[in-house]
Amino acid sequence: MLKGPGLWGQQKMPGLPSSSPGGHVLEPNLSDNMQILMTERDVSAWSSDRLRQLLLSIRVEGPEGVCLMTEVSKLDGEASINNRKGKLFFFYEWQLKASWLGTSVGGVKYRGTVEVSNLSDENDEDDLDINVSLCKDQPNTPLLDLMKRTGVKEVRRVLTKYVQDLKSEFSQGMILPTADGKDPSVPAKAKRNLVKTRTQITPSQKSLSSPTQTSTGVLIPTCGFNLQESFRTSAEELYETFINQEFVQVFTRLPAAVDSRKGGKFWHLDGSVHGEFTELVPHQRIHMKWRFRTWPSEHFAAVSLELEDHGDETELRMECRGVPAGQEGSTEEGWKRFYFNAIKQAFGY
Repeated sequence: MLKGPGLWGQQKMPGLPSSSPGGHVLEPNLSDNMQILMTERDVSAWSSDRLRQLLLSIRVEGPEGVCLMTEVSKLDGEASINNRKGKLFFFYEWQLKASWLGTSVGGVKYRGTVEVSNLSDENDEDDLDINVSLCKDQPNTPLLDLMKRTGVKEVRRVLTKYVQDLKSEFSQGMILPTADGKDPSVPAKAKRNLVKTRTQITPSQKSLSSPTQTSTGVLIPTCGFNLQESFRTSAEELYETFINQEFVQVFTRLPAAVDSRKGGKFWHLDGSVHGEFTELVPHQRIHMKWRFRTWPSEHFAAVSLELEDHGDETELRMECRGVPAGQEGSTEEGWKRFYFNAIKQAFGY
């Protein structure tokens, strides 16, 4: 499927010779791994997560109303990186389909889809085929024009961002030593620090399996906190308040996107917060990876919300682990203000 480097897919790495001192081309010895200088890395899982994250961050607004991406329903494809004799090649090929929700100035909601069939290293960003449409049961609306006019630009922008992130995230780890065993990209004194940095910044592709585990791409000191709050509503209603996109937008009073299933992504407060659901037990438990956008890249806290229905009220117990040290106070206050208190004010709980 992946055929070769395209306009976005090739990067020359310095310092690796392709010919002998006499100008003769060095033929590789197939029994000598150091001369072949080739390695490959599958980055499909990372790419899938990053594409979902970027697509779900899209929000466009105009005189017609507001449109948000709500779900990525199709992500078919693969991505890999190859280092061949000092050249770094990025191969990727994806077919995407996402759903969008539009709200007119009069408050009427419309649903539609966006499809991209040719995100590939062989195509430049201007060559992407981006098709925007309304769902079959939806009447015509000016919001479709908004999505075709502005939404397409945003889709093109975030897909370009994916390619940029792919290169910046993995280029360093793909540099190979030369035949004499030296790393061409750094002086000898810096090697030890480079190895340490590579280990720390490699992004984890594993989801949380429990609320005490934290997926983090940067090794930093962390801490946590616990909260307990009572709401005058049923556990069923409180559970839906946290996982229903329209409810989240009501109590935060800002755009949000929520894919309410295990492994589903979410972003709240107009993108200030985003994460992923790692466990959902209806009306009882919500586990998630959660981060604030100013935290170190790829670092998430593990958040657990446990609900206990007492009939006339529901008790919520929250456990948060993996908060960057020094930010536990602001994070705790943020949860109280923008989640718990906001929910009570919006719904009277």
